[in-house]
Amino acid sequence: MSAGAVTTAVSGDVEPKHKQPLDDVMLAMDVVDTLRRRRRLVERELDAEGREQDLKQRLHKIYATQGIEVPDHVLEEGVAALKEERFVYSPPPESLATRLASLYVRRASWGKWVIASLAGLLVAWLIYHFTVVVPRTQLPERLDAAYQSVVNVESDEARRQAEQLYKTAGTALKQGDEEAAQTALQSLHDLRSTLEQAYTLQIVSRPGEKSGVWRVPDANPNARNYYIIVEALAADGRTLQVPVVNEENGRTERVSKWGLRVEKAVFERIAADKQDDGIIQQRQFGTKQSGRLKPDYRIPTSGAAITQW
Repeated sequence: MSAGAVTTAVSGDVEPKHKQPLDDVMLAMDVVDTLRRRRRLVERELDAEGREQDLKQRLHKIYATQGIEVPDHVLEEGVAALKEERFVYSPPPESLATRLASLYVRRASWGKWVIASLAGLLVAWLIYHFTVVVPRTQLPERLDAAYQSVVNVESDEARRQAEQLYKTAGTALKQGDEEAAQTALQSLHDLRSTLEQAYTLQIVSRPGEKSGVWRVPDANPNARNYYIIVEALAADGRTLQVPVVNEENGRTERVSKWGLRVEKAVFERIAADKQDDGIIQQRQFGTKQSGRLKPDYRIPTSGAAITQW
C-alpha cells in the first residue's frame, strides 16, 4: 500500500460526524412550538397511526401562509422532538438548593419586609440603649453631680437633705433598686431647682378664684385648718411652679398655686380685707431668695401646705 493510500484511510477513520445546521435546529424548535399551540391538531394526527404525513402537509400549509418554506426533514425532526419531549424545560427536583434559589428569585417581594423588620428592630434597640442602658450606666455619675451641686450651698437644711438623699440612692444602687435610686436623683434635682429659684409669694386675689379655704382634718372632726392660697411670681411677673409637700397625703407636687396653713385670726383678717372692697391690700405673703430652701414669710404660717381644694 502506498503512503498516499495509508493517509487517505486514516483520514476517513477520523472524519467528524456532520453537524446539523443551526437554522434547521431553530426551525425544528419553531415547529415544536407550533405543534404545542395547536394541541388539538397534534392529538388527532399523532394518535392515528400513519397520519404523520397528513400532519406534515398541514404544517407545510401553516408555514406557507407565513411565507416560510420548511423542508420535510425539519418537519420530521420537529414531530420527532415533540414525541420525545425535546426542547421542553423540566424543572429540577425539589431540594434545599432549589428552595434557596426560589427565595432569591422572589427577593423583591419578601426583601422589603425583611429590611423593614430589621430597621424596626434596630430602632427599638437604639431607643432601649439610649433611654435605658445609657442612663442606667451613668446613674452613679449623675447622682454624684447632683449631690455636689447642692452640698456647696449656704443652706444647712439643704445640705442635710442632700446628704440623706445621696445616702438613700447609694443604698438603693447596692441593692439593685434602680427605681429608688432614680427617685432619689429626681429629689436631688428638685432640691437644686428649689434653691435656684427666687420669687415673691403673693396671695391669689382674682375674680372667680378663692383666696383662702378651710378644711376639717380627718384626725379631729371638731377642728378646722385654715389656709391662704398663694402663688410664686418671678421678677418678670411669670408664675413659677414650685415643689410643695401636701400635708394631707405626704406627696411632693410641682404646683403654681398652693395653700399655706395659718391661724384662724390671720385667715379672718385677710378675709375681711377682701370682703371690704373685693381687693386684698397686703397681698405679699413672703419672699424666696436664691440659695435658700424656704421663703421668708411676712405673714405668720406653720409652713404646712395643701395642693388641692
